[in-house]
Amino acid sequence: MTVHAFVDESRRQDTYYLAAAIIRPRDLAQLRARLRGMLFPGQRELHFYREKPTRRRAILSQVAGFGVAARIYGASCRRGEEIARQECLTRLTGDLVDLGAHRLVLDSREVRDELDRSTISRALVKRPDSGGLVYEHMNSTSDPLLWIADIAVWCHGAGGDWARRAAPLIGPVTRLDWP
Repeated sequence: MTVHAFVDESRRQDTYYLAAAIIRPRDLAQLRARLRGMLFPGQRELHFYREKPTRRRAILSQVAGFGVAARIYGASCRRGEEIARQECLTRLTGDLVDLGAHRLVLDSREVRDELDRSTISRALVKRPDSGGLVYEHMNSTSDPLLWIADIAVWCHGAGGDWARRAAPLIGPVTRLDWP
């Protein structure tokens, strides 16, 4: 099945997390509309870190019911945050090829986007079965589907009650530096 992946990041203490919300093409338009419907007047995006706890709970309650799963990748930042990100991104790219993904959208980090493009390109060269996976960076205000990854990665990183509440939204969790 062809899928699209929407990716965002979070850092908690010395751990870097990357989340990829995996979405079927037939669900793209409906989910975008539902997410936009959660915005307050004048609000341009849902960014979980900036929301108040009561609003976070309300948003999470709705998003957890979407039937979307976000894959989470984690790595230690002891060798540097950017190294951790690129390790997570390399693994994610391979997993997306295995899933038959068609499109990968990453939340833009402006000047650092080129590092991601290089990493993805190197990972795809090693996978001739990539099926033409296309990838791009977008600002989180441009595509609401990036907000799902933001919510999933924030909750997973926060742990405790937030992770429990987000459990329906969290798919496989891969920690790259575990023994």
